[in-house]
Amino acid sequence: MKIMVFSSYMDAWNSVRPEAEMFIAIAQQGHQVTVVTQGNADYVARFRDQGLTVIDTYPTKKICCNTIKRLRHELKKDHYDIVYATNSRTIPNAAFACIGFPETKLVTYRGTVGGLYRHDPSAYLTHLHPRVDGISCVADKVREDVAKQVWSNKHNIVAIHKGHNLAWYQTQAADLSILNITADDFIIICVANARPSKGVHVLLEAMQYLVKEPNIHLLLAGRGIDTAANQKLAQQASYPNNIHFLGYRTDVPELMAAADVQIQPSVSGEGLPKTVIEAMAMAIPSIVTTTGGNAEIVTDGVTGFVVETNDSHAIADKINYLYHNHNEAKTMGLKAQNYIATTLSVDNTAKQHLAFFKRLLTQSITSHKKPTN
Repeated sequence: MKIMVFSSYMDAWNSVRPEAEMFIAIAQQGHQVTVVTQGNADYVARFRDQGLTVIDTYPTKKICCNTIKRLRHELKKDHYDIVYATNSRTIPNAAFACIGFPETKLVTYRGTVGGLYRHDPSAYLTHLHPRVDGISCVADKVREDVAKQVWSNKHNIVAIHKGHNLAWYQTQAADLSILNITADDFIIICVANARPSKGVHVLLEAMQYLVKEPNIHLLLAGRGIDTAANQKLAQQASYPNNIHFLGYRTDVPELMAAADVQIQPSVSGEGLPKTVIEAMAMAIPSIVTTTGGNAEIVTDGVTGFVVETNDSHAIADKINYLYHNHNEAKTMGLKAQNYIATTLSVDNTAKQHLAFFKRLLTQSITSHKKPTN
């Protein structure tokens, strides 16, 4: 199978690695993979070291004539079975480039719930573009959301969780003594940005109910997380000095490794948060909400806890439970880690994508067969 991947690999290494390593795994299984991306992306060197072809092309806008011409040149030069495009800039350019190449199947990637609507004209440049043959969604909740919007071929929308490797997340825990945190303290971490949908305000409200736990500390990391509203909520907590606004950090894995529990309090719009997976890989239990794909990987009461959205009391109850049951918390974390190692592996993700690609190609062969008399 010959596959063209059209994506950006300019983000942080940890962010792009699950997708990048999946395609490296596909190449290692004997398939030809060409990556179309920015030539100065850090991952380019690894792609080439692993035998993948890299084309230095990336669109400057949603419809970039030079990019479309470059893609069409490549599609004319070599037959590709699959073109896989991943974002709002690569998908429209890939879609227009693939017109006139019916044997090539265009697959798009969708990672969030919401924001895709039939009444929105811009949606027809991405996942609703008539040239799109299949959509790979990061979680089943995302698949359900997308299926409500597409007009046909709903069976070609699949949910495939991104694969991971435990070795990626093994790191030294951060030294938190500068925050007056000791080894005896219980550490909660939440990594998010300032968007209301991330539910940080709900977590801060939960901290108000922890009145008998003076050594519980909350680390809040993320760009813009220290809004005036969040700061005000923090001051209303029983122990406001135990809430630490850290802002944007480049050492999130080290901070995560120092934590006892990770909390993802989102109220809407999630796909499959990377921070939940990072915590699971580090054997740290999570408290997550029912939004997005959280409940698809966190088993309530086994590898963490799943609570309803906007329920600060439930979050406080689960924090309290893990605080008072250290051994069970550690057992949950180990079970979460085992889930990543066995079920959410890179090889499993690669196999699932290949099966999806082959199904799309089989449909193409069937549809082109002449009827027999």
